[in-house]
Amino acid sequence: MVEVLRTPDECFVGLPDYDFEPHHTAVTADDGTVLRFHHIDEGPGDAAPVLLMHGNPSWSYLHRHMVRGLAARGHRVLALDLMGLGRSDKPTDRRFFTLARHVDLVTQWLVANDLSDITLYCQDWGGTIALNVLAREGDRFSRVVASNTGLPVGEGVNAFMQQWLDFSQAADELPIGALVRGGVTRPLSDAEVAAYDAPFPDKRYQASALEFPLLIPVQPDNPGVPQCRETWTYLEQWTKPFLTVFGTADMVAYKPGAHRKLQRLIPGAQGLDHIEIEGANHFIQEDAPERLVEIIDTFVRTDAS
Repeated sequence: MVEVLRTPDECFVGLPDYDFEPHHTAVTADDGTVLRFHHIDEGPGDAAPVLLMHGNPSWSYLHRHMVRGLAARGHRVLALDLMGLGRSDKPTDRRFFTLARHVDLVTQWLVANDLSDITLYCQDWGGTIALNVLAREGDRFSRVVASNTGLPVGEGVNAFMQQWLDFSQAADELPIGALVRGGVTRPLSDAEVAAYDAPFPDKRYQASALEFPLLIPVQPDNPGVPQCRETWTYLEQWTKPFLTVFGTADMVAYKPGAHRKLQRLIPGAQGLDHIEIEGANHFIQEDAPERLVEIIDTFVRTDAS
C-alpha cells in the first residue's frame, strides 16, 4: 500500500472566507489503501443536494462563495476535495493516481453518502472525473452544469495544453497558488493565493497535483481514453437537463470548444440556453461566483417546476 500524508488541520485555520465545518468519508482503493475524503456540507440537510466538483490544482476553497450563496437560497451544498488535493488525503506515489482510480474513489464517496436527486456542477478535472462517475451512477443525478470542462478522447494536444504539460512535468513542485492566480481574471489577494497553497506544506504533498496533467486523455494512447469513450456512449443517451456555462477567457476548455461538443452530442443539452460569461477565466468560480449561484439556482428551480 502507498504512503499517505494528511495535511495538518492547522494549515486550514484563518483562511479568508473559509470557515466551514469539515466532513470526512473513508474509501478504500483497489490496492487496499484506506483513504479519507474531505467535503463541505452546508445548507438544509433535507434539501436536494448541489454537488460542486473542482479540478487541478485547486480544492473546495474555490467554491467558498458559491457554497454560501447556494445555501442561502435553500440548497444543500456539498463541495468535495478530490483525492490528493485540499483537505483530502495525499498518497505520495504519483503512480497511485490514475483516471480510473479517481473515478472509483469518487464513486465510493458518492455511494457512501447516499446522495440522490443531485444537481452536479463540475469544472476542469471535476467534470472529467464526475462525468465518468455519472456514467456509473446516473440514477442519482437529476441535472448537470458543466463549466470549463470536457471529456477528451485522444483528439490530440493543443499548443496551450502542450505548454502546460511541458511546464508541469519539468517541475518537482508546483506553485499552486500562483497557478490559480494565473487562471483568474480578477485580482486575487495574497491571502487568497496562500489559501490555495495551504494544503501543501511541502512538495511531498503534491503527487496528485503533479500527476494530473499526465492523466488528461488527450493523446490517443492515454490509458484514460477507453473509459472516456465509454462515458461518451452513455452521455449520448443522457436526456436529463445538461447545461454548459463557460468563461470566454478560459484557454483550457473554451478556446478548444469543449462546450460545443457537449452541447452537440448530449440530448439533454438540446434546447437549453447555454451560457458564456464574458471575461471569466479558467477558474470561473473565482471570477463569477454570484453569477454561477444565480445560474444554478434558476436551473434547479426551473427544471423542478
